[in-house]
Amino acid sequence: MPEVLKAPLVVEFPFTRSLGPVQSAFLTGLRERVLLGVKTSDGRTLVPPVEYDPVTAEEIRELVEVADTGTVSTWAWNPSPRRDQPLGTPFAWVLVRLDGADTALLHVLDAPGPDAVRSGMRVKVRWAPERSGAITDIACFVPYESEPVDQPSPHSGEFTDPVTQIVAPARLDYTYSPGRAQTGYINALAERRAVGERCPVCRKVYVPPRGACPTCGVATEERVEVGPAGTVTTYCIVNIKAKNLDIEVPYVYAHIALDGADLALHGRIGGIPYDQVRMGLRVEPVWSEGGRYPDHYRPTGEPDADYDTYKELI
Repeated sequence: MPEVLKAPLVVEFPFTRSLGPVQSAFLTGLRERVLLGVKTSDGRTLVPPVEYDPVTAEEIRELVEVADTGTVSTWAWNPSPRRDQPLGTPFAWVLVRLDGADTALLHVLDAPGPDAVRSGMRVKVRWAPERSGAITDIACFVPYESEPVDQPSPHSGEFTDPVTQIVAPARLDYTYSPGRAQTGYINALAERRAVGERCPVCRKVYVPPRGACPTCGVATEERVEVGPAGTVTTYCIVNIKAKNLDIEVPYVYAHIALDGADLALHGRIGGIPYDQVRMGLRVEPVWSEGGRYPDHYRPTGEPDADYDTYKELI
């Protein structure tokens, strides 16, 4: 049996979101070294603030300022900081209940080691020297001996040049193994072939193969080569340009049923104006130089497939 493939994989994208009045005030306050919470109808102060009461679901807008000192509720030591974490040296993840707040804020504590951290210890905010209106404006917390300050003070939430939008990068690093069936599929793609597997019960051919039939629930082992041509079963026109993707919009992504397959795969359609792509269009793969998979699919020039030949694959 060939070796099952595995490789490091990174899923990363920037998530842009707009801020409501409460989150805008909170993040703008961080830029100005002001810590804001929100007061609920039952008198609790929530930090970080939310726009709706978690108990009653009522809209809440009453902002209050809390202290930059607080108490550690609980913690976990991180001996090996990862890429883009707040500190480059070992630190503690901590939940800190700021003085005047009734809930805890998750952040990091700069401490020399785990023996220096305990629940109940007093800490203080260390502000970042350059601030932009993000949670990272709090560089970290540091140990600080002080008496608690319990009373928050009202705050209007008004600032000059408020932060109204943020970009939050999302990133997931992991090692992916496609398994036996898809390893065979990927290895075949390196030879510019499309290979699926047939269910021994319903006889359907799945491309890419899954190792088991999703309908019958039995293992699939019989390998079947399909294609290379196929039929567009359905499609969408993409009008938003993706970051770091060198494809001009608009372009078309389609579900393509390769000849001999009983499951449509998706691929980009090229070699034809986007507004001429249609269901039933016959296409073939175009391989990039040195690539392990088709760069896109283009029309073969054949007559369109009859709807009845692919209606079960939409």
